[in-house]
Amino acid sequence: MSNEHHIHVGRTARFHTIGEPGAETRDVWFVCHGHGQLAGDFIREFEPLAASSRVIVAPEALSRYYLSSEPGSHSAKSRVGATWMTREDREDEIADYVAYLDALYDEILTQVSSQRVSVTVVGFSQGGATANRWLTRGRARANRLVMWGALLASDADLNQAATFFRDVKLTIVYGKRDRFADEGMIAGYEKLLREKGIPYELVTFDGGHRMDRDTLLRLAAKTETGLGNSGK
Repeated sequence: MSNEHHIHVGRTARFHTIGEPGAETRDVWFVCHGHGQLAGDFIREFEPLAASSRVIVAPEALSRYYLSSEPGSHSAKSRVGATWMTREDREDEIADYVAYLDALYDEILTQVSSQRVSVTVVGFSQGGATANRWLTRGRARANRLVMWGALLASDADLNQAATFFRDVKLTIVYGKRDRFADEGMIAGYEKLLREKGIPYELVTFDGGHRMDRDTLLRLAAKTETGLGNSGK
């Protein structure tokens, strides 16, 4: 009979940025991609938000794989994606990416005037649960969590979330034609959030399970005018 063991190892993690952190930085965004995406592709969605006072950071999930399901050997042209976790060794994978994102947060925030910076965390699709777990389990601090095409992690304690989201503004964004959501599901989730006393903002756009640049610009404008914490 085999026995399962674990050992901590060093990893080199990749991330992409728009802008450079420095004394003039006033707005930092950490943006977590979805399942099967790469950070370098995902961050292009945020190019319209580029500004001298804003830094956008896109961490890449630690586990990469070939996306093609075709039989035979993969080639240099095979598409590659990344995933934050699977069901295998679940808790350790979560702990690993929380530690990774905490280290990245420290790397960026030590280069800016942290007392004068607003921090927004965006999680798209699978990256939504990742962002949610990171902020509630890690040491990073943010002014706003944007769950895009995603709901709070299935293992989130909604009773504790009511307290957490009094200090962190929760924004839920979804496309009205998102194949993973329907009006009944969203309405039911809104009812649950209200019952738990969790303040939130709901933002929709006319589209599917994707990012939307006009909506991003609207969200960015709110950081420029100041983040409130008024929910529905």
